[in-house]
Amino acid sequence: MNEESLIGLFVAMVSFGALLYLAALGELIAEKAGILNLGVEGMMAIGAVTAFIAGAELNNPWIALLIAMIAGAILATVHGLFTVGLGAEQVVSGLALTILGLGLAAYLGKDYVGRTPGAELVPVDWGALSDLPWVGPILFAQAPLVYIAILFGVTAAFVLGKTRVGLALRAAGESASSADSAGHSVFKVRLAAVAAGGALAGASGAYLTLTLTPQWAEGLTAGRGWIAVALVIFGAWRPGRVGLGALLFGGTLALKTRLQTFGVDFSPIILSMLPYILTLFILVLISIQARKRPSPSPAGLGLAYRREER
Repeated sequence: MNEESLIGLFVAMVSFGALLYLAALGELIAEKAGILNLGVEGMMAIGAVTAFIAGAELNNPWIALLIAMIAGAILATVHGLFTVGLGAEQVVSGLALTILGLGLAAYLGKDYVGRTPGAELVPVDWGALSDLPWVGPILFAQAPLVYIAILFGVTAAFVLGKTRVGLALRAAGESASSADSAGHSVFKVRLAAVAAGGALAGASGAYLTLTLTPQWAEGLTAGRGWIAVALVIFGAWRPGRVGLGALLFGGTLALKTRLQTFGVDFSPIILSMLPYILTLFILVLISIQARKRPSPSPAGLGLAYRREER
C-alpha cells in the first residue's frame, strides 16, 4: 500500500461523502419539519439528468447546478403538496416519488446516453494549499460542490439551532399544533422544508453528472438516495453527526473504486454490496438501541397535521 494510493482513497472518501451529505442534509431538513421523504433517490436522479442536459446545452456548469436544484425542489414539492396539503401517507407518497423520479429521469435522458458532457465542475486549485502534503490533495483539491456541501451543513446547523426560522421548523416537526398556536403556518413551513430538501437532493444528483461521473446513464444514482435516508437516522437528526456518517459511508463507496489499487484481490460484487450491508447493519443497531432509550427523531415525523383537528 503506497502513500499515493492511500491519499487517493481519502480524496475519494471526502468526495463521495459530500455527495451523500448533500442528499442526507436535505432529508434531515424535511424530517426536522415532520415530513418523511423517501423520494430522495428519485430527486437525485432528476437532478443528475437535468444537470447533464443543461450542461450539454448551455455549457455552463453553474446554471446546470441551479437547474438541477430547481428540478429537485419541484419534484419534492409534489410530495409536499400530497403529504402536507392533502395529508397523504408519507411513506407511500415518497416511494411513488422515487418511482416517478427514476422513470422521468430515464425518459428525459434517453437522447443523452453516451454523449460527452458539455460542462463540468472541476476541482478547485487553492494554490499553495493544494500542494501541502496529504492535507492539500484531500481537502484543497476537491470539486466546488464539496465546499458547498460543507457550507450548507454549517448554515443548516446554525439556522436550525440558533434562529427563529429554525425554531419554527423544529416546532412543526415536534408539535405542529403548538407551532400553529404560536402563529406559524405549518403548511408553509413544512412545504418549504420539503422543497429545500429536494433542492439539496437535486444538487447531489448534479454532483454525479457534473463531477464524479460526467455522463448520463439510467440507474446512475445506484441506490445512494437510500443511503442518504439511512444517514439521517445514523446521525440522530444532527447535521454534524450526519456529516461524519457521510464520510464513513463515503469511505465504503471509495473502497469500491480504490481497493484494487492497493493490490488487494477482492470481489467487485461484494465491494458494491458493502455500503448497503453497512447501512442495514447500522439500522439494526439503531433499532436495538431504540428499545432502551427514546428515539431522537422529531415527535411529529410522518404524522399529518389537520388544523381542524387541533
